[in-house]
Amino acid sequence: MNSCILMAEIIKEPELRYTPDSQTAIASLRVQFPGTKAEDPPASIQVVGWGNLAQEIKDNYKKGDRVIIEGRLTMNTIDRQEGFKEKRAELTVSRIHKVSVDTDFGTPATESTPPSNVVPMGSRRPTAASANNSDVEMSPLDYQEEDETPSFAPAARTITRPTPPVQQDIDDIPF
Repeated sequence: MNSCILMAEIIKEPELRYTPDSQTAIASLRVQFPGTKAEDPPASIQVVGWGNLAQEIKDNYKKGDRVIIEGRLTMNTIDRQEGFKEKRAELTVSRIHKVSVDTDFGTPATESTPPSNVVPMGSRRPTAASANNSDVEMSPLDYQEEDETPSFAPAARTITRPTPPVQQDIDDIPF
């Protein structure tokens, strides 16, 4: 199955043209996306939309927009004036979605605020009275909330390695 999802920025204004025979709309634009490594330069690819989607692309998207494009990847062979053939990748759009302006493609999303409706693990501990009664079934009322901030640091571990067994030297030769 040929399916591609790409998050990119439009770097060339969408152009709308029509096929000569059936007057089907074709929108073409160029998008740019970051390389896989931080030191890699950004890459770009030609994007094509057909029919009603082409008209939507022309009407709703412009240079500088950040988008998520869903579609299929194709390779086109082009005869160059220099006398050789060149292969170019092209993404044929099936869906396109605009992304908010504050999304930065170049940096990973490392800082995020936790949702306000989430209780950290370990913030509810049993009270001393209910912890001693192991025969008693505990209810949610037996817990009390504490204002402890959980530590996300890894727990300290001590590594103990087994000592090798001592072997007796049963040989008479001293070397």
